[in-house]
Amino acid sequence: MADRRLPSKAILRDADITASKLSWRDVDEGILRGDVERIAPGTYARTGLVDDDSASLASIALRKPSATMCLTSALDRHDLTDEIPFQIDIAVPRGSRTLKAPYSRIAWHHFDASTFLVGREQVEIIDGIFIGLYSSQRTIIDAFRLPHLIGADTANEALKRWLRIPSSQPAELLKMAKSFPKALPRLRNSLEVLL
Repeated sequence: MADRRLPSKAILRDADITASKLSWRDVDEGILRGDVERIAPGTYARTGLVDDDSASLASIALRKPSATMCLTSALDRHDLTDEIPFQIDIAVPRGSRTLKAPYSRIAWHHFDASTFLVGREQVEIIDGIFIGLYSSQRTIIDAFRLPHLIGADTANEALKRWLRIPSSQPAELLKMAKSFPKALPRLRNSLEVLL
């Protein structure tokens, strides 16, 4: 599969390949040559145009639309931690199946289905592919709710950083936290100390 015949996108789907009039033999040859890599059924990443984490996230988002970045990965995305995540934290509703991602560093978390959508947003990964991402408020709440996964120090530091953002509204944070009774007392105590 010659590069000049490939669409300019970093992520290629079946429709892109069909539109560029490539045969599936061309695709297979491109995989063998290392021009592209299959990241999900019917989805390919062009070598050198997509980093491993983006390819992993795109693969997950295309196969599991409910997948949502959470915990340390979400804190990092919102610039609320200095920690560099060694894995990508992904939440799915409790009872959902996770995906096999043998070449990815994914930590799967099962969150209560009744509160799964609270604070859930979407963010573009690459080429019009979106994945769920918990808002900064929801991520802070999860940090206080799950200190055994993220660490109490990390939760407190994230809260301090969030409070320094001019648009942060502690009342809105507490309002969202009412959906998570386990986190509310810890969060309220920390806010009282910091404010």
